[in-house]
Amino acid sequence: MQNWLKLLISILLPQIAAGVGAYFTITGTGSWYQTIQKPGWNPPSWLFAPVWTALYITIGIAFYLIWKKEAPTGNKRIAMILWGVQLVLNLFWTIIFFNQHQLFWATVEIGLLWFFILATIIAFARINKVAAWLLVPYIAWVSFAGILTWTIWKIN
Repeated sequence: MQNWLKLLISILLPQIAAGVGAYFTITGTGSWYQTIQKPGWNPPSWLFAPVWTALYITIGIAFYLIWKKEAPTGNKRIAMILWGVQLVLNLFWTIIFFNQHQLFWATVEIGLLWFFILATIIAFARINKVAAWLLVPYIAWVSFAGILTWTIWKIN
């Protein structure tokens, strides 16, 4: 497969996950999110879309760098599987939190997501350091989101 096609697929996959997540957010949120208690340090709603768009692009580019890199098949397969698992977990958090309104389970799930992002970073670092570093803003944001999710669960 040509590299330009790998790049296109790598960027599209997270964007598809984002689109599905947005659907569940829009259809599940309604007035619920506006009515729950949130800490004073909760970011404004307008901030989430640009942050996640940038993160999904870097997540895709990181995957592309791994996909196109010559590396031992086992290492590459593990890295790519971990990447796919964390992307699915990312989507599930959105469904659990915004659509199902399950704050406790969203807190548990985001912890699992964080672990898989870390595992992906470690696996990527064995193949391509740049790809690993591209995921650092993502794990930082998910760390913040995890603390926020936990806080929202506790105060509600």
